[in-house]
Amino acid sequence: MKIAVIGGTGRIGSPLVAALRAAGHEAVPHARSTGVDLLTGEGLEQALAGADVLIDVTQSPTSDDSSLAFFEATMDHLLAAADKAGVRHAVLLSIVGVDQVPGLGYYRAKVHQENLLKAGPVPYSIVRATQFFEFIEEVMSWSADGDTVRLSSTPLQPVAGADVVQVVAEVAVGAPLDGILDIAGPDVLPLDELGRITLAARGDSRTVTTDNTVPPFGAVPGDAIIAKDGARITPTHYRDWLAG
Repeated sequence: MKIAVIGGTGRIGSPLVAALRAAGHEAVPHARSTGVDLLTGEGLEQALAGADVLIDVTQSPTSDDSSLAFFEATMDHLLAAADKAGVRHAVLLSIVGVDQVPGLGYYRAKVHQENLLKAGPVPYSIVRATQFFEFIEEVMSWSADGDTVRLSSTPLQPVAGADVVQVVAEVAVGAPLDGILDIAGPDVLPLDELGRITLAARGDSRTVTTDNTVPPFGAVPGDAIIAKDGARITPTHYRDWLAG
């Protein structure tokens, strides 16, 4: 298959392109650095010419309410170009529980992006993943202050980025789901505990303090972003990933 990977030079996109090529597919990465601008639509027609499948793993450059305009514009351009090119399957990477957290502007924007895809002209699959292992230390950096890291006790079920890549690649080469597949790691742990596990593994002497007002996950109600029945549970455990 010829597969266009939009956002194909990023954290997920690059290994996704490599995995698809290793499986024998013609996977082509597209991003602003390759001449494709989703906000304007520039380069999209050429990028999708002859493609059987497109995969969208792009992220908004902002995480606030302005991300809504980004996802609306980019999905409109992407669907128009895909329809014109005769793309047979559009795959979108999204977030588990994204429709259960109305208090987060970025999550509301992702729901809008999903809805645009569902209503569009191209058969689709939406893969919702929980928070990536690779994201935990970034989250910790947002609320770090000297020797203390403040984190909420929000339950998370993080997943290895490499496992996400494998599932997205599998979905992309299959028949469109015309629905949603949730994927998550095998362990459910509070974010503050994930922080303590991470610091211990890194030999970092800082202390984690529990603070359920810390954004963004302090705004998450209960177990809203934990995978529910029917989710695909991936094999890699967070502690093993840290040790690797």
